[in-house]
Amino acid sequence: MIVVTGGAGFIGSNIVKGLNDAGEDNILVVDNLSNAEKHLNLNRLSFADYMDKNEYLANHRKIQNVSVIFHQGACSSTTEQDGKYMMSNNYEYSKVLLHHCLENKIDFLYASSAAVYGNGDEGFAEQPQAEYPLNVYGFSKFAFDNYVRRVLPEADIQVLGLRYFNVYGPQENHKGRMASVAFHLFHQLHESGKMRLFEGSEDFRRDFIHVADAVKINMHFYQSKSSGIFNAGTGKARSFTDIARTLQSIHGGGEIEDIPFPDDLLGKYQQFTEAGLDNLRAAGFSEDFLSLEEGVKQYYAQLSLSDGHYI
Repeated sequence: MIVVTGGAGFIGSNIVKGLNDAGEDNILVVDNLSNAEKHLNLNRLSFADYMDKNEYLANHRKIQNVSVIFHQGACSSTTEQDGKYMMSNNYEYSKVLLHHCLENKIDFLYASSAAVYGNGDEGFAEQPQAEYPLNVYGFSKFAFDNYVRRVLPEADIQVLGLRYFNVYGPQENHKGRMASVAFHLFHQLHESGKMRLFEGSEDFRRDFIHVADAVKINMHFYQSKSSGIFNAGTGKARSFTDIARTLQSIHGGGEIEDIPFPDDLLGKYQQFTEAGLDNLRAAGFSEDFLSLEEGVKQYYAQLSLSDGHYI
């Protein structure tokens, strides 16, 4: 059996779809459906069972014949201020699952984040000197990555961390404020004909990766059984304004409106990210990534068809 924590979430549900596309459906989806809208992410997926996150944490040792855990469940809010909650949910929970996997010879593939790099003054290679998170979400991922580094030399299972950059694409509707720029701008464009961007967005450049490419990276490592911590980005930074202009082109119009930068994001906001890909390529992932224009075009079509869900 394959376990996918956060399996009703954005990247998690897309990993379940990727496994389905590869012929796998003996899957246990673990999540928290307090946000009931997330059930829409599961409607067209094939899986053997569903379990609440807390029930799974209490009973995971009783579940037999698990071969791999894709640990995607986490609080991903970069504005969360409760550090105790963040560390319990993202760090301690991950440690429990990691040690369960180490003890029971279960491969462990988990979600890290480009948030560990902070403002990127030392670049975006998977090296400690480049890591300086700006918020407690990034710190929770940074702390677990460092814990993994300490146990990895003695591990006799696959332990794989992927540092997702700015992922966008289908099945992120439930994320609210944390949904991608492309998601928000699409809805603003259709509702008002205007897309609202923070002042200076032409200078905010991020590495935007379509979720389909993030899944391809997961599937590559699932098959190769390589261990380590790797970036999951395209290696090309693009501006928020580039997304808005791409949507203008696809939609055939629309205005771009500047809005003030939020006070609660000051000093906690990555203005530039660009994944270093040397280690990913050296690990055998050779596929090309969707360009921003093609990825946004595909996402626009999916949002227009089904509000972004698989149907």
